Order: sequence, then structure tokens, then C-alpha cells
Amino acid sequence: MISVTDIPEEEIAISAIRASGPGGQHVNKVSTAIHLRFDISASSLPGEVKEGFARLKDRRISTDQVVTIKAQRSRSQEKNKLDALGRLDELLGLAQVRQKKRRPTRPGKGVMKRRLDSKTRQGRKKGLRKNVDSWD
Repeated sequence: MISVTDIPEEEIAISAIRASGPGGQHVNKVSTAIHLRFDISASSLPGEVKEGFARLKDRRISTDQVVTIKAQRSRSQEKNKLDALGRLDELLGLAQVRQKKRRPTRPGKGVMKRRLDSKTRQGRKKGLRKNVDSWD
């Protein structure tokens, strides 16, 4: 299984940006949030992993196959960097999960027999509700 540590560092673009939200006087001076970009199509990942990314329906993956992650949970830039790499690792794990091939099934004989028997019983019940000709 491939993880973030197997990807060369030059393929992952990490930049520090200013975090949004509260932070006091310190917030406008320091760039603690991390903006991570990873181009799937230009990466050295195997083809089946790239196809796995294409199958994922995630808002962090753009139409041109670029993963964009913004990490700003912590006030520390290093913790945010680790958080962003961890989230990329989760996406990588999801992309490598193989879907089971669906085997078409059919209903069993017992199920079909019970269904037809209940239909017959229902038909008889409705037949008894019909008007009966008088004996006159």
C-alpha cells in the first residue's frame, strides 16, 4: 500500500497562508495555515492508484485531477503541515481500496414459490367477493 512517505517531496506543493478565524493580535502577522496541492496526473503514482483517485467523489479533487487541502486546525504551522499530509494519506488509502466485483444473483426457488402461492391465495380471496347469481 502506497503512503505519503512514498511520494517524492517535489510532487507535493506546500505553502503557508494566513489562517482565517479568531487568533488575537497574532493572527495577521503569522502564516500558520497550510495549503497543500498534489497533481495526480503529473505524479509518479501507479496507474491503478490514479484511476482510484478518478473514481473518488471528493470535493478536494478538482476536475483537472489536482488535490487541494487546506489545514488550519492548529495554531502551529508544523502541526497543520502534518495534518494536511495525514489527510492526503487518507485520500491515498481510499484511492487504493479495490471495489468488489458485483455478482448478479437471482431469487431462490422457495422465494418464487411462496410469492406465486400468495398471489394465488389473493386471487381466490378476491374471487369470493364477486356477486353470486341468485337462484330464482
